[in-house]
Amino acid sequence: MPVTELGVAEAIRKARDLQRAGVDAVCSARPREGLKLLHRGMSVLDAVEPSVEGDRSEWLAARIRLTNSLVALGTETGGEVAVGLAELDEVRSLLAEVRDRKLRAELSGAIDHNYGLLLMAVGRNEDGIAYFDSSIQNKEFVLSAADDPAPLLHPYLGTMITRGLAYTRLGDVRKARHDLARAMDIAEKFELRLQAADVRRPLGSLELRVGNVPAALRLYEESERIYRALDVEVHPLLRLDQAQALLAAGLADEAGRHLDEVLEAMHAQSTTRELAYAELYRASAALMSDDLELARGHAASARRRMLRWGCQTCVANATIVGLRADVRDALRTNDIPLTLTARALRAANRMPMPRLADQAALARMLAVRVELRKGKRKRAAELLSRIPRPGRLTSVDYRMLRRLCRAELAVAEGDKSRALAEIRAGLAELDRVRDRMGGLELVSGTALHGQELADLAIKIVLERADAARLFAWTERTRAQSHRYEPVAATDPDLAERVGEVRGLDQAIHQAQHDGHPTAALRAKHAERLREAHRLGWHTGRWGRPRPIARLAEVADELGERALVSFAYSGDDLVAVVVAGGRCELVRLGSAAVAAESARMLNVDLDALAPDQLPAPLVRSVLGSARKQADRLDARLIRPLAGLLGDRGLVVVPTGPLYAVPWGVLPALRSRPIVVAPSATAWLGAERSTGAPARKVVLVRGPGLVGTRGELDKLATHYRTARTLAGADATVKSVLRALDGANLAHIAAHGAHEPENALFSRLEMADGALFAHEMAGLAQPPSQVVFAACELALNRIRPGDEVLGFASALLASGSRTVIAPLSRVGDEAAAAAMDDYHRGLAEGAGPATALADTIAVDPFRRPFVCLGAG
Repeated sequence: MPVTELGVAEAIRKARDLQRAGVDAVCSARPREGLKLLHRGMSVLDAVEPSVEGDRSEWLAARIRLTNSLVALGTETGGEVAVGLAELDEVRSLLAEVRDRKLRAELSGAIDHNYGLLLMAVGRNEDGIAYFDSSIQNKEFVLSAADDPAPLLHPYLGTMITRGLAYTRLGDVRKARHDLARAMDIAEKFELRLQAADVRRPLGSLELRVGNVPAALRLYEESERIYRALDVEVHPLLRLDQAQALLAAGLADEAGRHLDEVLEAMHAQSTTRELAYAELYRASAALMSDDLELARGHAASARRRMLRWGCQTCVANATIVGLRADVRDALRTNDIPLTLTARALRAANRMPMPRLADQAALARMLAVRVELRKGKRKRAAELLSRIPRPGRLTSVDYRMLRRLCRAELAVAEGDKSRALAEIRAGLAELDRVRDRMGGLELVSGTALHGQELADLAIKIVLERADAARLFAWTERTRAQSHRYEPVAATDPDLAERVGEVRGLDQAIHQAQHDGHPTAALRAKHAERLREAHRLGWHTGRWGRPRPIARLAEVADELGERALVSFAYSGDDLVAVVVAGGRCELVRLGSAAVAAESARMLNVDLDALAPDQLPAPLVRSVLGSARKQADRLDARLIRPLAGLLGDRGLVVVPTGPLYAVPWGVLPALRSRPIVVAPSATAWLGAERSTGAPARKVVLVRGPGLVGTRGELDKLATHYRTARTLAGADATVKSVLRALDGANLAHIAAHGAHEPENALFSRLEMADGALFAHEMAGLAQPPSQVVFAACELALNRIRPGDEVLGFASALLASGSRTVIAPLSRVGDEAAAAAMDDYHRGLAEGAGPATALADTIAVDPFRRPFVCLGAG
């Protein structure tokens, strides 16, 4: 029996309600529930047969909207894009029956938007733009006919934002910026906060496309903050964009941790397309971190998912990651599968041109490297000749790989000068990328992109046994973040986050004291700290680049001192010694053996640190420590004895040698030693002027044993010193006192933060004082002395980029930092500091005073003088 007219109207209303509920469920990360609701809505419409023309028009509109939503959600959760496009073509044919022109334009605009989205999903961005153009035209007609356009702006802005993203992917920066800026203006004019957050994500992608990583990260962070303020679920694509920016900055470990969290959430939500993207980025992060198995696994999984919904660009990117892992493994082991070149070229030839020209070129570059290793120079040269020069927006990854291939070909052809010229040009390109980075973490991470170029340069120069050239190349490739003259900058958002972290610290301690649960406070603390870490990545440009130190000016500045710069290639450890106007190269044997001795010595020193150890244990541990110190001495210092004489030293370590407490080695006892990340960094610190005022600040944090006596003794050396202890040693008061100080002595518990050096911390009376807060002072203390904890520890990134509390202070403008590399007992620290400051008061320089201090009890005083002395 036919339904009544009232029944048709009710069915249409119910279908609309179900559609809204379905879309809400999808937006709330419940896609399966959303699909069920949308299908129910379609069933309701199928059950009625409207006979009145007005009802039929409404019925058609409801059916078109439901189909549109079903297609969009279906492809998002793993449906085939081609099927979705066919369904939209079919539903488009229904538009002719919709008589109302405004309604027809509204529906057509929605269909065109989704059609363009599906084309973008399979990499057809240019085709998608034509549909976005049509969608925008229809939506502008609807807006022009509306009395109040504000409620209709959401879909209009969505299409404009998406078209801007498509232009970004095509590299049309001008059109992309025009669309996105216009969308932002409209969102802010009508106070549409959600849309203002939405537009920041593609704006970030645009900044990332043009190489402005700090700006991209800042926009992503602003977008996330708005979503949270509106209590809206953060879109998974925003998480992926943040990861992509971290990868562009070379922060592979940070991106990996970020993506592990994203993947866990996505697996729970079954968002197939985003899951494929996340796996692809996780594969890239694993490749950059040299975890080849993890890279292969995620790349293969991402490729399978992407094949199902037909995105050629994404399939190509996943293929490239898998190939790079296989090629790196083959080159490292020299076990090259016969089919590896053919695989790479087959992948390149399958990629449609010109859309995937960059991916095809990357695959061919991988084939070039394999052919060179197989000795097929002519074939490699022919393939390399087909690699196009990079364009203005070409990724740094592409640029560095092309330079590496050209350099390796030059080596194979016996022209090492040409190879070094290619490497030099590549590193100059990398400098331009580094100069745009913000924050020490991003600046230091950039070195990862040039690591293979730097390694090849060191290998070539070592084969020539040219000490002067090796000195120049090590300075060109190591610790480039310390080459910058820092620019002091404050970020109120970052300061606010750090203040919240401190307040939560106090709240957690109070809750523990009162016996209350702390789980919720700890979760909030972790979230605020994570936000602060991210804000630290885009605090603006880190600083102004200084020229790399020349050998002649270093030799002049050294005077009667000597500089020892360590380097290695493979397992070959060498030292470049600059002394008496000469530059000599000395080979020192196995780098791995030296690294293991350094590690074991630090283990022994940590074990020896407690004040009240049983005598038998002391004898046992001390015997082991002496043995390791002797081994390091024999491997690192004695071979240099004839060149060093009894000169004071500037030591530039490499990799694991940053963990060596040099004053513990027998041949270096009582010798003034300064440790610096590079000769360039040392020269900058040596030539810097200290604070004009002779202001001395003594600080004692909470929870230390015996430090009151230590500070009382130090006060006798500095009659006018300002002492902050107990409740007076708050973060704010300490920072105010430290600004412009000539000397700051800090006795406080601290912790090295390996994930972000600028968030290494010292415990003050009211919470943590972070390294970035000291580094951000208008005039950081000229000399900082840390009396407790292992605050000379560093995380060593590729390119010998050293990151830790002490190194962050040096990079930020402090001239000298005195700190222990291992644990130090309270009694040993107090005695050492009394001796050290007595030496300073008697007129000795920091390195000399510290050398005399260490010599009294070397194994319990593992302090180092960092920077200049």
